[in-house]
Amino acid sequence: MATGSRTIWKGAITFGLVHIPVGLHTASTEQGIDFDWLDKRSMDPVGYKRINKKTGKEIDRDNIVKGIEYEDGQYVIISPDEIEAAYPRTTQTIEIQRFIDANGIPFVYLERPYYLAPIGKGQKVYALLREVLLKTGKVGLAKVVIATKQHLAVLVPSGKALVLNLLRWGDEVKSLEGLDLPASGVKAANISAAEMKMAEQLVKDMSGEWNPEDFKDEFKHAVMNLVAKKVKAGKTETVMQPEEDAPPDSAKVIDLADLLARSLKGGSKARPAPGARKAGGATPQKAPARKTAASRKTVDAKGRKAA
Repeated sequence: MATGSRTIWKGAITFGLVHIPVGLHTASTEQGIDFDWLDKRSMDPVGYKRINKKTGKEIDRDNIVKGIEYEDGQYVIISPDEIEAAYPRTTQTIEIQRFIDANGIPFVYLERPYYLAPIGKGQKVYALLREVLLKTGKVGLAKVVIATKQHLAVLVPSGKALVLNLLRWGDEVKSLEGLDLPASGVKAANISAAEMKMAEQLVKDMSGEWNPEDFKDEFKHAVMNLVAKKVKAGKTETVMQPEEDAPPDSAKVIDLADLLARSLKGGSKARPAPGARKAGGATPQKAPARKTAASRKTVDAKGRKAA
């Protein structure tokens, strides 16, 4: 199990007049295999370039704008200022909207877990919320803003901790319509009593306790064992990393600490709603070729190729 923790966000859980200062900690980490792309002729790193899909020519970052396709081949261009204005206001709170039964959220909505730890004198009220959730069998549905993005989340007691599990929004989960699924119920699915009895016995025989240490990423271990054998046998290649050019001044990096500091300096004044701004920047433009996504993230010179 991965260990180590750092606070990535500080704020408070709020419900009613209750205010619980907490810090947010990562509860998961990626442990898969990360393959680099290399030119087999020279062992040089292989990366991506920003290419105009019509001309095939590389273009500078300064000539790239972000657009959203609203019809086939028709785009609305959104400026960086307009994108920033649309960010939700950082509130530093995990606002519980309601309490629901612990088994009331389908697993398909669960996305990413975070640990919450009390800060300062919040120990007792933190424990109070944890214990009342355990006693009532409830969890808290909440909204929270992390790194300029608003999330729906569920607050769940887990051992001595409270876990904040980010959820997918309702329109992010696909409907079951269109899937060829058997009817619900034993009789409707034409399952005999003998079949059900044997299935129940099989489930009983295979039942056990949840222990994550019982399960390993076999592909990862096989690849890393192969790497170790090749290193021991001297079957390695030296890769010279090219010097990277300094990013242009226009390459704005969103810094969470800076955003939080600006939010705190602004006090309780809310940022003007996006609709209150002039829409002069949102100009429909024709695109030479259809894009399949609203926007595409650029990738560093160091390319990644999935296994």
